[in-house]
Amino acid sequence: MEKSPLIAPSILSADFTRLDKDIKMLDSSAADWIHIDVMDGVFVPNISFGFSVIEPIRSLTKKVFDVHLMIVQPEKYIERFRQAGADVITVHQEACPHLHRVIGQIKDTGAKAGVALNPHTPVESLSEVIQDIDVVLIMSVNPGFGGQSFIENTYNKVAKLSRLIAASGSKAVIEIDGGVNAGNAQRLVKQGADVLVAGNFVFKSGDPVKTIQELKDLQ
Repeated sequence: MEKSPLIAPSILSADFTRLDKDIKMLDSSAADWIHIDVMDGVFVPNISFGFSVIEPIRSLTKKVFDVHLMIVQPEKYIERFRQAGADVITVHQEACPHLHRVIGQIKDTGAKAGVALNPHTPVESLSEVIQDIDVVLIMSVNPGFGGQSFIENTYNKVAKLSRLIAASGSKAVIEIDGGVNAGNAQRLVKQGADVLVAGNFVFKSGDPVKTIQELKDLQ
């Protein structure tokens, strides 16, 4: 039997007037990770939140904090995000001219090291560092805003990345972020996806806990 995917609801789609309640809801759900999108308005055309949001919600759950840094010069803030409660710290390949160094920097904090790829970035760009990476995050939309339509080429990209990971002996898991829903989740898992990020699909549903469970039950 194939294993179920890890589910990582994105709090970018949560209700920020009652963020504590949404975090507690996720804590009681089948969600495995809590995905936290940090945007700086420079690397992506949007600004979200940072340490002042992550630190106070850390005490509300023991679930993995999956922090996705859509920012320039992420190396300046790695230690600070780890201190704020990040368990996985993901940087963008496109934002890191010295990617190998940044991966090492993340691991030195004790966090898992993730690398994200924008839709136009080929998976082969990670071939020299894939053995050092814990998580590869494939953006299935252009980063910056929630609620975008899923990019169909993502399926091919996941399959390619699966082959690269297998050929290199890497233990990296594949995470998909953007437009994940009931219509594409199962195919993504079949192509090799291990972690599914879901924002609007979870938080805009009538029953987020049930929606998370349904994603979790996919094989």
